[in-house]
Amino acid sequence: MPGPGRRATGLSQQQMDSLLTRSPGTYNRLENGQLAHPGTHLLTAVARTLCLDEREWVFLWQVTRKENPPHPLHGASGMSIAGVWQHVIDQLSGVMAYVSDAEFNVTACNDEFRRLFPGGQAPANVMRWLLLDTQARTDIFIDWETRWAPAMMPHLKQGVDLRPGNGGLARLERDVLDDPVAGPLYRGCAAAPAPFYDGSELPLCHPVHGPGWITTCLAEPTTAPGAIVNFSTYTPGASSTQA
Repeated sequence: MPGPGRRATGLSQQQMDSLLTRSPGTYNRLENGQLAHPGTHLLTAVARTLCLDEREWVFLWQVTRKENPPHPLHGASGMSIAGVWQHVIDQLSGVMAYVSDAEFNVTACNDEFRRLFPGGQAPANVMRWLLLDTQARTDIFIDWETRWAPAMMPHLKQGVDLRPGNGGLARLERDVLDDPVAGPLYRGCAAAPAPFYDGSELPLCHPVHGPGWITTCLAEPTTAPGAIVNFSTYTPGASSTQA
């Protein structure tokens, strides 16, 4: 099979079949592309046996099933963000930029992003602040219940579903569900497909610049699946979607 090499020197196909508890010839057929649609359990067992990392896990799926995997291989995926991201974001001006890990903890941000918050202090967890902070819901995010909550809550739900053993995400979801304002909204809209797309516009009242809207594009670090790089621009006035 092209791509990630074996991590155990000299491991034969027969030994792989034994380690995978599969019938003889299974790994040979996988390597030679003779399994048209290898199952998730088989690919997961192969990845864990060969100690693949997240990039290799994604590549394994792409070469065997022509698609991306439905979930990360490792529970810690998306939690380790390269320090160079802070240096890169510090070079940006005219755009609010931040990086958050798979639990939505802010790991890097620039000054423009910090100015979005009263006192110029970015929150430790951007999703917790956005969904649970009273000032954010009433003073900063315009139309929070009808625009912001339906746009953001599916991202939290998706994170929880992809990482069922993640304690940080589970606690955040539990706190949202227990909140008298956010809880009912979460139950009603979190299961919907995330409506976000690059160029999405949402209204807000900037603490420094006043009412306007932000236009956002998202990216994902290649070494941290599930982490988010967020670039947003602020424009004063009413957006085209508010008109």
